[in-house]
Amino acid sequence: MDVDERIKEQVQQWEEKIYKAWVSKRPERKQRFLTYSGIESKALYTPLDVKGRYDEKLGFPGQYPFTRGIYPNMYRGRIWTIRQYAGYGSAEDTNERFKKLLAAGQTGLSIAFDLPTQLGLDPDHPLAYTEVGVVGVSMFHWKEMDIIMNSIPMDKVTTSMTINASAMEVLSSYVVTALSRGIPMNVLDGTVQNDILKEYIARKNFIYPPEPSMRYTIDIIEYAAKNIPKWYSISISGYHIREAGADAVLEVAFTLADGIEYVRKTMERGIPVDEFAPKLSFFFAGYTNIFEEVAKFRAARRMWAKIMKDWFGAKKPESMMLRFHTQTGGAELTAQQPEINIIRTTLQALAAVLGGTQSLHVNSYDEALALPSEKAAKIAVRVQQIIAYESGAADVVDPLGGSYYIEWLTDEIEERAWKVIERIESMGGMMKAIEAGYPQAQIAESSYRIQKRIEEGDLAKVGVNMFYEPDWIGTTEIFRVNPAVRERVLQRLKKYRSERDEMKWRDSLNALRKAAENEKENLFPYVLEAVKAGATVGEISGVLREVWGEYKEPIIF
Repeated sequence: MDVDERIKEQVQQWEEKIYKAWVSKRPERKQRFLTYSGIESKALYTPLDVKGRYDEKLGFPGQYPFTRGIYPNMYRGRIWTIRQYAGYGSAEDTNERFKKLLAAGQTGLSIAFDLPTQLGLDPDHPLAYTEVGVVGVSMFHWKEMDIIMNSIPMDKVTTSMTINASAMEVLSSYVVTALSRGIPMNVLDGTVQNDILKEYIARKNFIYPPEPSMRYTIDIIEYAAKNIPKWYSISISGYHIREAGADAVLEVAFTLADGIEYVRKTMERGIPVDEFAPKLSFFFAGYTNIFEEVAKFRAARRMWAKIMKDWFGAKKPESMMLRFHTQTGGAELTAQQPEINIIRTTLQALAAVLGGTQSLHVNSYDEALALPSEKAAKIAVRVQQIIAYESGAADVVDPLGGSYYIEWLTDEIEERAWKVIERIESMGGMMKAIEAGYPQAQIAESSYRIQKRIEEGDLAKVGVNMFYEPDWIGTTEIFRVNPAVRERVLQRLKKYRSERDEMKWRDSLNALRKAAENEKENLFPYVLEAVKAGATVGEISGVLREVWGEYKEPIIF
């Protein structure tokens, strides 16, 4: 009798004589134990549940297929980047918050922009007025970026910018700010999100139709690869897909399918995959079901390595590495008893670390109610530091690797995600799938299923559907943006416009218009010149709106 047969016999004996006898006298809490994504878990996992050869499915950290991590020693060398997402009000407000977070131990910047900036509207636009500085910082001119980065060494810090439909304008503002300080663009380090496909799928902050939007995105990837070599020109985001209601399987599948589309479109320009792929990055959510999240990260890493090697012929190991940022799940936070969100975000952050993330944002406990207060933001930084320096989770590479349950769940998520990707490929890729409404419909269905489980009590939510306390209201300090911010911003906008060279400004926008009409031109140099000439985000976006039009989303049932 071989080892597997012997274990199989022992498992059967345990189930019949020990487990079932015990459960018959002491019933279990549920008939079925499901993960957040609805994957059923058995009571026990053994070597029988782990399939495939170790070297093919896991290997070693820093080696293909990177299941166990993209670097050989992971956090034993240096911990992940503590990159708290922050920004509100005016440039001065955000600069002040950045400095306080850096003093608290944050190691990388991450800028949140207000809705007008994200949608290419200047703060004096009628649709922008009530949203100036509300959910992020108002950033409409490169001199505003200069204020945001005041006294912050741009040649030494890494900066992530969550911006998509106006990513080129904002990144150009960052570049012009650096150039004004004598810092060449080839030393700048950071990330611009620049992921327009997930906007159509989940987040909905798009401006232009899909085709010109994709051109805009690939222009940034191409330009950055040649001129800003340290910069990650895209952060392919599953976070917003998850927050819109997708489960872990759909998060992996749709994110990687978006990545496949971006790689294809970039290679269609004749750019070899190994010239740009090392600077692709990803962005995932971290939810509270620790083991499912760890398995999700490991599955995504292994799948992307296979995609890059087998589908696109990548040769460099760096091209096959899935580098990712994680943000803890905002949709998991509760307005009820908000302080217990600290516990949730700690578990979510731990899952990201155990899953091998490269950088991490921990949501503040009060974010279900308002923008983070200074106190809550500092506690969020401390959560990361305690995990890094006290928990022991950073002392071993892939500490959950080899767990029978983790390896089974990694395989299960991978298998389910491949089926979704195959469906998307059969439709002609993600662009076609979006036009058909496939990912949107799948997310809506997943969201409904998860919400139904919460309302029925099958999916526990402490403080909401169990252990509810009626007197929680009014116990948490709420942070409010000063309404005087708007007038300060509007006055500066007026000043910038009065001081610029009108001829250079007009010529730069005319040149941009002509470039936008020519599909073979890369737009980045033209946007960069317009920013240098004093053009605002809204003015540049306005030119592109004239040429490309605005996208109206179809109704999908």
